[in-house]
Amino acid sequence: MAAEQEKKLGLGSVVSISVGLIIATSCLVSLGQGAGTIGVTFIFAMVIACILNMTTVASLSELNALMPNTTGGLAQYTLACMGPFPTIISMVGGYILCNVLSCGVEASIFSYAMSDTFSFLHIPSLGYVLIVTTLLMIANLFGVDIFAKLQDVVAFLLVGSMLLMGIIGAIGIGFGKKIDQPYTMATDFKSIVSMTAVAFWLFIGAEYVIPVSKSVKNAKRNVPLGMMIGLGLICIVQSILVFGFHNYVPWAELADSPAPHLLYGMNLLGTFGKIWMTLVAAFAVVSTQNSTVNALASICQGMAKMNMMPQVFAKTNRHGVPYVGVVFVSVMIFVFSALSNNSSDAISFLILVGSVFWMISYILAHMDVLILRKRFPKAPRSFKVPFGPAIPVIGILGTVYMILNISTDTAERNAIWLVTGGTFLLLGIYAFFWIKYKMKMPVFKSIPMEKVMAMENDMYYTIRKRRGIWK
Repeated sequence: MAAEQEKKLGLGSVVSISVGLIIATSCLVSLGQGAGTIGVTFIFAMVIACILNMTTVASLSELNALMPNTTGGLAQYTLACMGPFPTIISMVGGYILCNVLSCGVEASIFSYAMSDTFSFLHIPSLGYVLIVTTLLMIANLFGVDIFAKLQDVVAFLLVGSMLLMGIIGAIGIGFGKKIDQPYTMATDFKSIVSMTAVAFWLFIGAEYVIPVSKSVKNAKRNVPLGMMIGLGLICIVQSILVFGFHNYVPWAELADSPAPHLLYGMNLLGTFGKIWMTLVAAFAVVSTQNSTVNALASICQGMAKMNMMPQVFAKTNRHGVPYVGVVFVSVMIFVFSALSNNSSDAISFLILVGSVFWMISYILAHMDVLILRKRFPKAPRSFKVPFGPAIPVIGILGTVYMILNISTDTAERNAIWLVTGGTFLLLGIYAFFWIKYKMKMPVFKSIPMEKVMAMENDMYYTIRKRRGIWK
């Protein structure tokens, strides 16, 4: 009975958490750039990217069904499949670093919008970031109840605002002047498919509900369903926005704008629309950062329990919150925001770099499913991806294609590959020595699943340290 009472999150909260990271200011930037490049046919690229992300959600749901209540999420799945080396590299680089980086970019876009729209307040752009970061850090330190309530409100306001602005623009009842321009600039299959890498960023993050799945009522149903609903809702809302863009913003201006949501709001409803879209951007940052801080702190806690990160990240406060992770992630978000402050080129580049990091993590999730099916074909799973290995394989191939076509500009694409490759090389060196001398484990040997599950117990690290196995 006590355990049931602790499960406080329903389907609505699961959808809110999923939507929380999917809807972000940088998504509006990517949406504007994609639509401005090929027109409304970008919606087809969005649908393809959404389906590919749904394959990842399905794979993660199966992994969660096989290894439920794991705070490290993908870290523990990969540890049981491939060992500690790829786990540390993928989680520190592909998840923690990537998410902190992307959230810092979100905050930078938010600060630009706020300082541009409310310039009369004379508040430095980073001042807005500092205020939001501090408030959300405090809120998350009070635990999952406040997190869920805040997430529900923010997600509702955010999706509602975007939907309403999209409908107003799509049916042409805005205050601004409607423009006459073609619906499409490219309709061939190759052009549409080449934009899936841009559309990918519009749907990342639905899986953030996984680390809090043990607080979800009827997780077998609500976790996969909530993530799927979240992806579907965002695809519909953003598709409507594309038609609104067509009616009120020239495609060329949309593609070149560092803040297309502000441009659309101004052209649609004048100054009121610009302020409205600025507030939507504010909701997006609150939603994204709230999800990121909560989920990454849980992931760091799970990795610390496995001795894959310093033990300080496993400590919790009286609310049961891994407070060191909450503070660390919040501070790093502010740092990355400062690094990309008011630079549209840096923002665009970092979004694509973050996409590659995220894509690699998604590929590992699909591989984990295939490996565990091979090793444990008869193990009970409350959820299993249908159609055998087809969906994970499609997810892997589609994601590899997006990595290879991450940018249509050759120089930028090579620079992105260089940055991600260099980062993974450095992480590989760190992972090798950490595993060999700190964890004292075989670098590439997978860990039995029951042992990975046992790592959830707080006494696991204590006992191994007492016996001199771990330092």
